[in-house]
Amino acid sequence: MHNADMRKAKYVVFGAGGLVGRAVVQTLEQEDVEVIGVARRAPDFDTTARFVSLDLTDRPACSRTLADRVFHDVTHIVYAALFEKPDLIAGWRDDEQIQTNTRMLINVLDHLKPSDHLTLLQGTKAYGAHIEPMSLPGKEAMPRHAGGNFYWSQEDLVIERAATNGWSYSVMRPQIVCGASLGSPMNMVMAIGVYLCVMKALAQPCGFPGRSGFVTEATDAGLLARAILWAGQTPECAGQTFNITNGDILHWPSLWPALTALFGLPADEPVHRSLADEMPQHAAVWDGLVAQQNLQPYSMNAIVGSSWQFADAVFGYAGVATTLLSTIKARQFGFAECLDTQIMFQNQIEHLQQMRILPR
Repeated sequence: MHNADMRKAKYVVFGAGGLVGRAVVQTLEQEDVEVIGVARRAPDFDTTARFVSLDLTDRPACSRTLADRVFHDVTHIVYAALFEKPDLIAGWRDDEQIQTNTRMLINVLDHLKPSDHLTLLQGTKAYGAHIEPMSLPGKEAMPRHAGGNFYWSQEDLVIERAATNGWSYSVMRPQIVCGASLGSPMNMVMAIGVYLCVMKALAQPCGFPGRSGFVTEATDAGLLARAILWAGQTPECAGQTFNITNGDILHWPSLWPALTALFGLPADEPVHRSLADEMPQHAAVWDGLVAQQNLQPYSMNAIVGSSWQFADAVFGYAGVATTLLSTIKARQFGFAECLDTQIMFQNQIEHLQQMRILPR
């Protein structure tokens, strides 16, 4: 660590109830550090971290809350908070979405400064994947892609504040992050698990619902959390951006039989369908599964949220485009962890079954 070498590190994780933030909190709990999670809602998972409720769009509330003594002597900030529009994909280019995400970070940094390090989260939109086919593979040294993107306004703010206040920063760029978070707008594990369970209950074909002809990558939320911890504690990572993925490629049609097998389903032929259009119509079927199998009492929307829209996008429902990131830089700097994506999905689905979120 930097200045934290002589004292216990103190982390504040913003967006601590979300997909990335939850994994970071759970990873930090295994370290000899103090952890504060900041989120709008109370945590829906067991945690030893202190949680503080805060809406980052409420500037007066940020001023009051972040002035509390519990936030004194913070060494590290992990900023994983995110505002998404109800129309998820269109929102990625929306001026209001860009301004809101920028204002949220301003509301944090105007009232709280780490002594050591801040980690900022981005993704493949940094390479323009939401606008047009990206250059392959995406590399951190590539120039900023043109077009609206809150990544750049947030990053410029962090660079400016880091230089003024004497702390360092790093930027992490994962792709298709997968984990146990409920209701996250971009969680493929929940979308796939609920889709297959509902199709089984309906006795309908459960083939891959997207298009073939492209490859992509996924990132285990726990792996990403460990990369965030590594970058924040490694002086050489100061001011650096890193792509972080599992390290293999993801071809959905090839993976699909292994996913259906987890639920005792056959490897049906692909069935081209929009999950965002069709799945909300089966909310009552999901409610029936919850009652029949004594699952945790969450509605389909509470579990999946906008991830149906995200699933359509990454399954290539409306068109396909390969999105690959180079992780050479992270390995050269010292983070060499990797994970087989098929095993990641198996482990995470089994974990959700153990939690009684998904049926066995």
